[in-house]
Amino acid sequence: MSFHEVRLPARLAFGSTGGVERRTEVVTLGSGFERRSTPWALGRRRYLIGSNLRSLDDMAALTGFFEARRGRLYGFRFRDFTDCKSCMPGAAVGPLDQALGEGDGACTEFQLIKRYGDGEDGTERRIVKPVEGTVRLAVDGVELAEAGFVVDAATGVVTLAVAPDVGAVVTAGFEFDTPVRFDADRIEVTLESFDAGRMAAVPLIEVRV
Repeated sequence: MSFHEVRLPARLAFGSTGGVERRTEVVTLGSGFERRSTPWALGRRRYLIGSNLRSLDDMAALTGFFEARRGRLYGFRFRDFTDCKSCMPGAAVGPLDQALGEGDGACTEFQLIKRYGDGEDGTERRIVKPVEGTVRLAVDGVELAEAGFVVDAATGVVTLAVAPDVGAVVTAGFEFDTPVRFDADRIEVTLESFDAGRMAAVPLIEVRV
């Protein structure tokens, strides 16, 4: 997949709007009852950025970032400040935030995940773009030293130096970015004065990696 491991500068995303999109197919039967289904196991994030930019320098920076990604061609990292931690946005990351699985005495690799909802109705999201230096790991509630594991920042796979014992619960806390791409091959800027302008909203869409 074509992806650049670079993050969109936060100042270029201030004032952005967006959230999770789901795809639900609804068929209304002759009786008036509905049959609902979805082809998507997970939601997909969409964002609009750039509409709050007024500085020509910031607009030029966003245009330069857009050009470097070749429009829609290359994906990149995006910091969604409403959902960028293993815990609530206002809390501090801790090693017990999310359960990754249980040890079997042999496996040393675990995928970072974040769970939304509780019980059987909850859903798990693979975290594939963790922020380097933020991952904390624990086995059966005991936090591991940084030397005890390695994190692949491009895939979200954590490799432990020693395989956890059978039944040992592996947990983690982390910050993460959302992998996205531009969802348009065009950027529009309106010049309003010699040193200020207005930019049409630029769409971003989450990509599966």
